[in-house]
Amino acid sequence: MIEGPTYDALLRDTAVALTSAGIDNVRFEARLLLGHAAGLGVEQLIARGGDPAPAGVVTAMRELTARRVRREPMAYILGEREFWGLPFKVSPAVLVPRPDSETLIEAALDLLPGRERPLRILDLGVGSGCLLLTLLKEYPEATGVGMDASEAALVIAGENAASLGVAARTRLVPGDWRKAGWADLLDGPFDLLVSNPPYIVTDTISALMPEVANHEPRLALDGGADGLTAYRIIAAAAPRLIAPGGWALVEGGEGQATDISSIFAAAGLSPQIPRKDLAGVERVVPALH
Repeated sequence: MIEGPTYDALLRDTAVALTSAGIDNVRFEARLLLGHAAGLGVEQLIARGGDPAPAGVVTAMRELTARRVRREPMAYILGEREFWGLPFKVSPAVLVPRPDSETLIEAALDLLPGRERPLRILDLGVGSGCLLLTLLKEYPEATGVGMDASEAALVIAGENAASLGVAARTRLVPGDWRKAGWADLLDGPFDLLVSNPPYIVTDTISALMPEVANHEPRLALDGGADGLTAYRIIAAAAPRLIAPGGWALVEGGEGQATDISSIFAAAGLSPQIPRKDLAGVERVVPALH
C-alpha cells in the first residue's frame, strides 16, 4: 500500500509553492493552511509531522494552496480574520479587516470616554461590521446602525453581530450613498459616525497587491478620480446625521488626512488632529459637530 505525503512534507511542498508565487512568511502561511485543511492546531501538526496525512487532507491542502498561489487573501480562504481581538467572519463580499483600522477604535474610546453611555453609532459602509460591532462590544449600552450598498456584505455583518452577541443592538440597512435620499434611511442623529470608505484613486487600483486588486470588492476600494469622492458625500450629510457635540471618525489613506479635514471643515464640522496608526500614517480624521 502506497502511503501519501506526511504532514511535514505537505508543509514543505506548500512553502515551496507559496515562495514561487512571491508570498512572504511562507512557513507561517503553510501551517495556517494545513491546520485549516486538517482541523488541527499547531501542536497537533508538530506531533503528527512524520505521519502520513489522510487523503482528504492532502486533497484539501492542495486546493487551498492553489487558491493562495492565485493570491486570494488568506482571510477569505480561512473565512475569518481577527480584529481588536475579536473573530470576524469574512468573504469576498467585504474588505478584510486590517490592524490600521483599529486606530479608529482607539480614537473613539479616547474621544468618547464613559463606556456605559447609551450612544447611538452609525457606520457607513459597514462591510464585515468590524468597526460598528467592535464599538458595540466596547460600549455595552450603545446601539448601532450599519449601512452598506452590498446585500452580501450585510449578511456577513449580521452573522458577525449574532456571533459577537450584539445583534439585538444592531440595525443593518441596505443603502447606497451614491443615490439621492440615502441619509433618510438612517433615522439620525447619531452621537458617533464612523466610516472606512473607499479611498483608493481609481487609476491606481490595478497597481495594488494582487490580494487587494484582484480579490477585494472594488466598490469598497474605488474612491474616484482623486480618492475623495465618498468623503465629500459623507461630509455633506454629516451635519444632519450627527448630533451637536457628536463626532465623525473617518479612516483615510496615506497623505489624505489634510484633504479630508478640509472637506469636513467646509461642511461645518471642526476637524481635530488626525490619529496616526502604528506605522506613523495619519489614518483617522476626527471631526466634531
